[in-house]
Amino acid sequence: MSATNPIQTSPKIVAEGVDFHYGSFHALKDINVTIPEKKVTAFIGPSGCGKSTFLRCLNRMNDLIDGTKLTGKVTIDGFDIYEKQVDPVALRKQVGMVFQKPNPFPMSIFDNITYGPKLYGKRSKSELEGIVETCLKQAALWDDVKDKLKKSALELSGGQQQRLCIARTLAVDPKIILMDEPCSALDPIATSRIEDLIFELKEKYTIVMVTHNMQQAQRASDFTAFFMLGRLVEVNTTQNIFLYPQKKETEDYISGRFG
Repeated sequence: MSATNPIQTSPKIVAEGVDFHYGSFHALKDINVTIPEKKVTAFIGPSGCGKSTFLRCLNRMNDLIDGTKLTGKVTIDGFDIYEKQVDPVALRKQVGMVFQKPNPFPMSIFDNITYGPKLYGKRSKSELEGIVETCLKQAALWDDVKDKLKKSALELSGGQQQRLCIARTLAVDPKIILMDEPCSALDPIATSRIEDLIFELKEKYTIVMVTHNMQQAQRASDFTAFFMLGRLVEVNTTQNIFLYPQKKETEDYISGRFG
């Protein structure tokens, strides 16, 4: 069973016939989906259904795991990201990632944000200071930390650390932001701030997020894709997925009958 996105909007990411193996384990089966530009697309489904694996296919993070194999095609802006000449490191500059647990580097807030830009050759003090201020403002963290930029990022609260990680992702000017359960380690207030931030960021970025929290998918996403047993069962506007699911498996999952 394959599913394609019925939404007529500007496509940013297109997956066609994607199969993925961890060794002999067939983790993803014939995934076909279009992810629209400057929208939030949420992946939902039971644990182990393949949603995080597919998310990591979108910036080739799975390349770092031995024995993995992808067949099919993943394009961003029409360009196949699995072509041999593609540099995965350069790809990940365009397709940033925010992980489940905040993972600030053990260095100052300022150095966390400037780490990526420095890697890509930016050295001017004034330019780096501008990037820090811009990205912290985008991540709704500037007012909290503008007087503590030389302090360790590890002193921040969990929610602040996650917003710092989002700011660090923005600092290299990506086009797409992948989020793998970005709020699962956070309390409800911090979660709400991250969701507000996601809503603001989609004006400039295409966002794809994995979430176990169906209420979060309803609140924060424009489109929702439901995965089960390595297959994409259904994808539609978030409203249609939750109010008018087309597949029985989707209805059973969102109504709590399994998963």
